[in-house]
Order: sequence, then C-alpha cells, then structure tokens
Amino acid sequence: MTYVVTESCIQCKYTDCVDVCPVDCFVEGPNFLAIDPEECIDCTLCVAECPVEAIFAEDDVPEDQQEFIEINAKLAKVWPIITAKKDALPDADAFAGQANKKELLIEE
Repeated sequence: MTYVVTESCIQCKYTDCVDVCPVDCFVEGPNFLAIDPEECIDCTLCVAECPVEAIFAEDDVPEDQQEFIEINAKLAKVWPIITAKKDALPDADAFAGQANKKELLIEE
C-alpha cells in the first residue's frame, strides 16, 4: 500500500510532509505535491504533518478522490523529487479547505 496526495493540496502545496519523509518519495509540481507509489514505504509520517489533511492511505482515499491515485503515479514519473521543506504558495491559506480544485491542477 502507498499513500496518496489528494485535491486538498492543490494551490496550497504545504511541504511539511516532505520534511518528515524518510525516503524522499514526494515530487513537486507548480501547485501540487504527489507521492511516488514506487518509493513510498507506508510509514504514515506525512499524514499527520499535512495541515490540509490531503494525504491518505491508498485504501482510505475518499470515493470522490480516487482519481488522485492515478494522478500521483503519473506525476511521480515526470515531476522532480522534493527533499526539503519550502514555503507554501503565497495564496495557500486562502485555498486551504476549499473543495473542487481539481481544475486548478497544473500538470506541466
């Protein structure tokens, strides 16, 4: 089993989770983080660190967020690894807690 970053991360990109990851399984895009399912060791450390509760065990991903399992796997193959905490996006607090942000995801 792996962990999955879901829609809550979009346009926030808090990186507290990256700081505690022992295997550097996070990748970074313009406005979202994803977890490489091939690198994740299921340690659960990142879950408690996410201030917007965007990270779930694959088996616990909410029904309306299931597509993020595939999105994480796809983006992990193209985005660079992030290994250290960075500042969140400037408007992160305004987007925290908002729903229906998938259309804002920048995958390039």
